[in-house]
Amino acid sequence: MSTVAPTPTGIFTEDHAALRESIRSFMDREVVPHVEAWEETTFPDAIVRRMGELGFLGLSMPEEYGGQGGDYFCNLVLAEEVARAGSGGFLMGLSVHTDMVMPPLLEFGTEEQKREYLPRGIAGESIYALGITEPDAGSDVASIKTRAVYDPATDEYVINGSKTYITNGHRADMICLVTKTDPDAGYAGFTLFLVPMDAPGVIREQKLQKMGMHASDTALLAFQDVRVPASAILGEKGKGFQHIMWELQAERCIAAAGCLAYAQYAFDATLEYAKERRTFGQQLGTHQAIRHKFAQMATELEATRKLIYATAADYAAGAYNVREISMAKLKATQVAWEVADQCVQIHGGAGYMKEYPVERVMRDIRLYRIGAGADEIMLDVIGKSYGL
Repeated sequence: MSTVAPTPTGIFTEDHAALRESIRSFMDREVVPHVEAWEETTFPDAIVRRMGELGFLGLSMPEEYGGQGGDYFCNLVLAEEVARAGSGGFLMGLSVHTDMVMPPLLEFGTEEQKREYLPRGIAGESIYALGITEPDAGSDVASIKTRAVYDPATDEYVINGSKTYITNGHRADMICLVTKTDPDAGYAGFTLFLVPMDAPGVIREQKLQKMGMHASDTALLAFQDVRVPASAILGEKGKGFQHIMWELQAERCIAAAGCLAYAQYAFDATLEYAKERRTFGQQLGTHQAIRHKFAQMATELEATRKLIYATAADYAAGAYNVREISMAKLKATQVAWEVADQCVQIHGGAGYMKEYPVERVMRDIRLYRIGAGADEIMLDVIGKSYGL
């Protein structure tokens, strides 16, 4: 299936175009043929290693750690092209690794931590997870109960608690874990730890069953007297909340781009269907009601894409544009959901069948309005930015 590429803008160069072509070729050859099978089995670790071999996992990482030394826009290209392959679960699992864990490692990690984890992550030899959400704490980060208590006798921290809805939780080699080191310090009481998943006391509990994103594994994890050295702290002790808030901004912009590109994939599949399907003696797409649906979807997709690109350009230039990033994430996820819904509607009964990709897209894409900042949180962040 031929997918319409995003409209060129000033943020992409010829190098980005060549990168897009390379990633697209790889996806068409090594991912697209397996998308349906991965819905039953989840994607294999081998595909991550293969992407590492080709240099796709460290596009914006420094060359000294095995990266490609590219810019932030390379990550947008990767998200868009992985989305175009048609597996939301693969996009989600890969994004956690490349855009949620490795950037804070680079930004806040010690040289020893960077040397230990970045080359392996960039090569695809290791896969990482991010542990924030708990059974009783999601958007309300202040309610996190996972504790890390310092043991001066060994210069270690002892971690106890649980995390849930953790993408890559069953396959990860390391988790960037949000804990409380001082329960009385409010937002100044959080600390991040880099925890090896084979450490004694780390328990990978049940594999969670989900509405969508079936190609990615999602875990319930328990931590029972897990001991890690003080050197496992990522960034500063007590600064974990600030470090995660920094990470979320870049993540949300990438998530917006990937989510919208996944909706574009559904749009393109539906456009092809509407040109082939005949009803009442004519092409389905030539009926005015259907033609207008496509016009409306195309307008929303294009306008939202420009918002994402403009926001990404400001962020890459050094702006900490939380308001605009929140707007882009909110708009992208809502537009993507509406596009997925309309694509199923245009397919009619066929759209409800697993035989057609729009059924998968609609299930997958619903998560984006919850993860990485729910719609309601984004609205609140935007509203507060105006002094309300």
